[in-house]
Amino acid sequence: MAFFWRNNQVRRSDKVRGIPTSVNVGTLMFGLILVYIIITLFLYLTQKHVASYEVVEGTISGNYRYSAIALKEEEVEKSNVSGNITYYAREGSKANVDMLICSVGGVSTLTDPAGKDIVTSLSEDDIAKAKNEMTIFAVNFSENMFSGVYSFKSDMQGVILQSSINEDAGKYIRGSYKAPASGFVVYSVDGMEGLTADQLTMDCFSVGSYKSTNLRLKSSVNAGDPIYKLVTNDTWELCFPVDDALKRDLEGVTKIRLRFLKDNTTFAAPIEMVEGADGVYGKITLKSSLVRFVSDRYLEIELILSRARGLKIPVTAITQKTFVEIPEEYVSVNEDSGNEVFLMRETFLADGSSSVSNVTATVYSHDEENGCYLINPGLFETGDYVVMPGTTRKVQITDDSIRTIQGVYNINKGYAVFRQVGIIDENEEFCIVEPGSVYGLSAHDRIVLDASKVKDDDIIKG
Repeated sequence: MAFFWRNNQVRRSDKVRGIPTSVNVGTLMFGLILVYIIITLFLYLTQKHVASYEVVEGTISGNYRYSAIALKEEEVEKSNVSGNITYYAREGSKANVDMLICSVGGVSTLTDPAGKDIVTSLSEDDIAKAKNEMTIFAVNFSENMFSGVYSFKSDMQGVILQSSINEDAGKYIRGSYKAPASGFVVYSVDGMEGLTADQLTMDCFSVGSYKSTNLRLKSSVNAGDPIYKLVTNDTWELCFPVDDALKRDLEGVTKIRLRFLKDNTTFAAPIEMVEGADGVYGKITLKSSLVRFVSDRYLEIELILSRARGLKIPVTAITQKTFVEIPEEYVSVNEDSGNEVFLMRETFLADGSSSVSNVTATVYSHDEENGCYLINPGLFETGDYVVMPGTTRKVQITDDSIRTIQGVYNINKGYAVFRQVGIIDENEEFCIVEPGSVYGLSAHDRIVLDASKVKDDDIIKG
């Protein structure tokens, strides 16, 4: 029996030792890493992430854009007879005196009265010119501007006709019309020919109601119809309405840089203010580049002005915040921290008794002109008093004590702190603020790009 018991005990002992007692280290490490990833992902998703902007010094310019009216010396030529019309000169080309422009009521003859041919084949240069025109049209073609096909057709006809006749051909073309003066050829009229700057009204700038007639779309004309137009002077003007803000910026300015948005070219030209029929208009006088815009009545331009210099920040970073005005004599400035003050706040309880407490407040702005500090209104309730140190004099916090100021959220320390800014210039995207303020911004500060996404003391993760 004893032997059986010992043998059975041994078997039980073997069974106990057969139970695994160690943990797989790889499985444990994987579990810990998985938990760490989940916690990190949760913290990342629950924290506020906002875009930041580094404050830089700079200026803003070119924020004035206008659809300017181009005023030129234009002479509209009209037909003396009725009949089919054929154009020989290209639009935009420079015509010399007596150059053949078009003919009405006839076609070119192949020989002169003596029987001599006056029509010649196109030269290689003429063919190259025609190919170049085709290439330019193909590159710039847009289905939204299909009407340009007709202008291109007329241009090509002009290139071929003008290239295939000799200088004396105008003598033998019935109903020919020659340039009475030197100028640029234009084949459109809009009724604004002869308009001067002092005749301008705001209605002139209604681009949506502007109508221009393309003369080359007509295959025949009646007597008295316009057939072409000559721009006879290389000097031309660009006019645009001037508001009070631009008038201030242009005070004392006699020359300005401008950019044509059509081809992004930049020019410098004289500018002056003129009195129109119903307001003040800017007039820029140009003595070059007419050939580039000779067919345009309206041109999109941008004025490039040298503006105020300071700290350049995005408009989206600007926000507004309300603060309480506390007179200087009612606070004690913390000598160790210039943006902190100490004050005594008196609060009245429900039973009519008062309670005086010492408060440390952060200063957001110091208005030296009015002799007051701006501090967080959350430290007070309407009706509270601030007691002047060492006296019984006190000032009450009322609605009149509240002031709204503009500012940004500084995140240099990793959390949002409101900082006042004084805007001295701005456009649609950026503004220039005053540098050097103790309670404001400095170059290279980091601020919140979109102030609407944060509030005071938010922890910011870039």
